Amino acid sequence: MKKVLLTGANGFVGRVLRTYLVSAGWSVIGTSSSHSAPAHADDILLDVTDADALAGVVKRVQPDAVVHLAAVTHVPTSLREPQLTWRTNVLGTVNLLEAVKHHAPHAFVLFVSSSEVYGEAFKAGVALDEQSRCLPMNPYAASKLAAELACQQHWRQGFPGAIARPFNHIGPGQSPDFVTASFARQVANIEAGLQPPVMRVGNLDACRDFLDVRDVCKAYVQLLALTDIPVQSRVFNIASGHATKIRDVLDVMLQQSVMDIDIQLDPERLRPSDIPFAVGDSRHMLDATGWRPGYALSDTLGGLLADWRAKVGVGQ
Repeated sequence: MKKVLLTGANGFVGRVLRTYLVSAGWSVIGTSSSHSAPAHADDILLDVTDADALAGVVKRVQPDAVVHLAAVTHVPTSLREPQLTWRTNVLGTVNLLEAVKHHAPHAFVLFVSSSEVYGEAFKAGVALDEQSRCLPMNPYAASKLAAELACQQHWRQGFPGAIARPFNHIGPGQSPDFVTASFARQVANIEAGLQPPVMRVGNLDACRDFLDVRDVCKAYVQLLALTDIPVQSRVFNIASGHATKIRDVLDVMLQQSVMDIDIQLDPERLRPSDIPFAVGDSRHMLDATGWRPGYALSDTLGGLLADWRAKVGVGQ
């Protein structure tokens, strides 16, 4: 059985991805940060900025593939703590690539980047493909783009791998620091009587490309099956191609509640670099793997709301 090393296995995506990897026949060895509980009893506690520790893990595991999820992923956190963000996202990735080069050079490395790397390019108001300019607007996006460049250098030395640029993916287990989970938590808290029937929100007019985290995980598994990808074609958008207003997401969630809830704008939830439209073109992914998103947004939002209702005890 082929082995995959999954960094960031105890994160939102890592917990879901492990299931899909196992279903696809992979033996998963996960690494977890110390910031939250390990997702699996056998997970290895690892700080990716510790080059020696990371090299030791790769040498011991001898993976056939690596999926690199471990990162600082929250934009406001990256603005507050840029040094932590650059150290984790860039140095951590370089440490991983060096460990693979020296101890598992055959391993296919899937680096999970972000659609945030496009930044100001989204102001064109059209769906962007992988050839679009990258104009990052915050430390998180800039650090992901820098890590992509490190990966590109790794590929040019003859090593296998690919880069994924996922757009907004959502689902149960996501931090309420992110917009849809924040909505779901507030609705559940209101239904449980834990807060007044008032939701505090940020910019509702922005359009985003929303995906179910399960569809994103399926895409990652399919990318691991690719071989002999030309260096210039190793970047893949993971996107639905559809623009959805955040206001429409909120409306769908409110329709799934019997409560009468007022909406109030919270200036603190407005990001200084927010852009009005961010949608991706994923035809390259479709052509290479046949991947298409399969989950309806309303079903995804319903699952997210059900998860938060369970967490706060609604209906129990």
